Amino acid sequence: MKTKRRKPALNVGKSSGSKFADSKLTLKPVWKKTLGTAAVALLAFSALSFGREAEAAQPHSSYWYPNTLLEWSPSSDPDAPFNRGSIPLQAKRIQGAPVNPNADKDAQVIALSAMYPSTSGAPSQGSDVFHTYAFGFWQYVDKLVMWGGSAGEGIILPPSADVIDAAHKNGVPVYGTVFLPQTEHGGKIQWMRDMLKKDSDGTFPVADKLIESARYYGFDGWFINQETQGGTAQDAADMQDFLKYLQQIKDPDMEILWYDSMIESGPIRWQGALNGQNDGFFQQGGQTVSDAMFLDFRWQSSSYLPAFRSSPAAAEALGRSPYDLFAGIDVEANGYNGRYNWPELFPAGGAPMSLGLYRPDWAFKNSSTQEEFLEKDETFWTGPAGDPSRAAAIDPANPYAWRGIAADIADKSVVTGPEFITHFGTGNGRLFAVNGEIVREREWSSRSLQDILPTWRWMIRSEGDGKALEPSLDFERAYYGGSSLKVEGGLVKGASTTVNLYRTQIPVEKTMEISAVVNESSKNASVQIGVSFAEAPNDYVFLEPKNWQSAGKDKSWQRGSVKLNAYKGRTIAGIALKFGGKAGDETYRANIGELAVRTVSDNARKPDAVTGLAVTDNDFRDGIYGDARLKWNAPAAGESAAFYRVYREKANGARELVGETPNTVYYVPELRRAEGEEETTLIVAPVNRHYEAGKESRVSFEWPAYPAPQAGFEADRTLIAPGETVRFADRSSEVTTEWSWSFPGGAPSSSGERNPSVVYNEPGEYEVTLIAKNRVGEDTLTRRMITVTEEAAGGVTDLARGADVTASGFTNANEAPPMAVDGDDKTKWCAVGDGPHTLTVDLGEARKISEFVLKHAETGGEPAAFNTRAFTLRISDDGENWTDAVKVTDNASGLSKHAIPLTSARYVRLVVDKPTQGGDTAARIYALEVMGLE
Repeated sequence: MKTKRRKPALNVGKSSGSKFADSKLTLKPVWKKTLGTAAVALLAFSALSFGREAEAAQPHSSYWYPNTLLEWSPSSDPDAPFNRGSIPLQAKRIQGAPVNPNADKDAQVIALSAMYPSTSGAPSQGSDVFHTYAFGFWQYVDKLVMWGGSAGEGIILPPSADVIDAAHKNGVPVYGTVFLPQTEHGGKIQWMRDMLKKDSDGTFPVADKLIESARYYGFDGWFINQETQGGTAQDAADMQDFLKYLQQIKDPDMEILWYDSMIESGPIRWQGALNGQNDGFFQQGGQTVSDAMFLDFRWQSSSYLPAFRSSPAAAEALGRSPYDLFAGIDVEANGYNGRYNWPELFPAGGAPMSLGLYRPDWAFKNSSTQEEFLEKDETFWTGPAGDPSRAAAIDPANPYAWRGIAADIADKSVVTGPEFITHFGTGNGRLFAVNGEIVREREWSSRSLQDILPTWRWMIRSEGDGKALEPSLDFERAYYGGSSLKVEGGLVKGASTTVNLYRTQIPVEKTMEISAVVNESSKNASVQIGVSFAEAPNDYVFLEPKNWQSAGKDKSWQRGSVKLNAYKGRTIAGIALKFGGKAGDETYRANIGELAVRTVSDNARKPDAVTGLAVTDNDFRDGIYGDARLKWNAPAAGESAAFYRVYREKANGARELVGETPNTVYYVPELRRAEGEEETTLIVAPVNRHYEAGKESRVSFEWPAYPAPQAGFEADRTLIAPGETVRFADRSSEVTTEWSWSFPGGAPSSSGERNPSVVYNEPGEYEVTLIAKNRVGEDTLTRRMITVTEEAAGGVTDLARGADVTASGFTNANEAPPMAVDGDDKTKWCAVGDGPHTLTVDLGEARKISEFVLKHAETGGEPAAFNTRAFTLRISDDGENWTDAVKVTDNASGLSKHAIPLTSARYVRLVVDKPTQGGDTAARIYALEVMGLE
């Protein structure tokens, strides 16, 4: 059950220069109730349970259709402030000599990456889920497009705040997507024409909104992909005018990117080249139409190669660089297991154009753990050798094999000073540490918090006997954030391992020092910090700290530093670590929790307290879960805050980190109420660039009255033969502490267990009663739900399997209605467009039905966000007159079962009222099973 308080009036305290600035919710709450049951059966049903998320306050990344974008405004969108990037684009990005002799310094890379599983339901500021696509190979990417959009959700997708922040921190501009899908995927030509509508004054309102959203959210432009069939020559001319108008009104540092799809006569005909049929979308005389073009994948086919080979010259003839063309390769399906025409892209004389990667998130999509993802992503970007300097040249005997992007693309770095601090944070973790103290022991993710990760993963050199130590990113230990650099393996006395980590361009000042914070399994190794200089970037000087000091709350970390004054005036070009064996150790491990170059004389001042801290919204669930939206103002004077820490203070004074953000608004994900807790205090602390916290501010919110339980339960089956057993599962609200069951006609006839099993020996229909209790009160639920009959001795079967089935609509022949009753969980019925969507099954004759089983999107491997949220199951004898059998309003599961008393019907109709958990309007049903008697 949810109770919600929106936009409370606040009594906000002010900072008075004391340690804490306090504010507190002091209003009398007004509560609004919403239904929390997962299923309501109108004939009868076997389950009643409660929603598992409080999400009314959860902000999500934006997505639009052309007409809904026109209605959007930051002032009217309560989620808009949470979707703003807070980190400006790092302007200085260096390249230097490639570590791989085959790598090209001129070609660029654009990545079209799905940063979330779906267009809708993407949390604005990260989540409490560790396993996320925390992309970390920015050194090989020059432009990132946040790929997404669908006919059922929205076709215009700006990048989320955390993606903007992570990309900008690494010097990579990031773009939103306008995706006009093919008609077989639900595309409508009207959407394109809505986008291209021009006002009488010559302006394009949708274009104005595209630029407004980019400015407000802080990203760098748009990638436009028009693939909806049915366009005319006039549509193509309008599209070119639209692109030119975008060029006219965009900011100077924004870009408009185009996908090779529509041609100038209007149809969709992918060229795989720049030629006379599509160059009007690229350049017209002295007018730039698009700043770059992504050439479709088909250029790799032999029939397309002549035009492809002519594309660089075609670009130059238009006065453009050939590196504004990005030859696309589609890695979505096969990743590094695919075969691609590398010899055409990277011939011996140098790359003729740039590289476009479609869906390099393949590595994440095909991984079940974060560790597996990191391993696959390293192979994808650095190659099978696991070392970018050793990524192989093209093998004439196997020229299409994967060698790693590092084999052909030179790395870039933003480590240019005047300081550099990294904790090797990937932007997610199973824990969160602050200066060696674990302040959160739960999962989290936020790409906004990602550090600059090593430029080279991994360049290892060993000297002496034995194998080299192996580096990796480790989520078990962290000095700050959720991860660290781990180096482990067997030490041999006198041998050493050097790990080259960062390309840099840091001018050395007189008071500068370099330091590392290390946690070791033993003292059997010497740890040295290596630096190389611009005049000889491959020659490292190794410096060993002489005085290691304890660091971290439990003193398990050691900080060692070396002054660099002897190198004043030189420029650091590389940073490495060297581990030398002082004694043999077969299981040596070292975690490096921090690596830093600091100017010692530049002591960053601790920031003043934030002002105006307030809770702007709350949502409560079941009386024991609650979330909150916070906002505050940055410190008005003194040292600016690099980011902010948000803590929850518990009744005993202990704290748990909720999260960190560079923004001045923050969503506090669902918290569990402690026993007896009447109000919760949240603390916001600004943090400077040296990771030092300033003065804290506090705000509190009140909880609703502690609730009595709500009873709910389900049965593993409801139609049985005499003598068979039914297993009951409690689904009451979480505050339940005592259960009292009644089973008339069953054995036992009553039970105090939470999940009892009952045998029914005699035919008949039986009621089940559960009384759920706690210290506040109790709730009783009675349902007539168990049918015992000799007819069930042969078991029940899926009566819908292979039956005749029709639907209100479907996307294409591969997602047609029969796919929902074919018994294959890998096929589905999918319908897009306006709902409600319906699926009707004809069982051929009246049959006795006991249960419905629905397999939603997650069953088929799609994101849980696509599971059907609300639906109705109806039955009929004649296909004309219908009776509601089951009505569900808040399903979130991939598999849902709905038992009814044994009922005769010939027709079953599924009505999809809300197809997904978010805004996607596409229905996805992998199976509709109608269980009953043969």
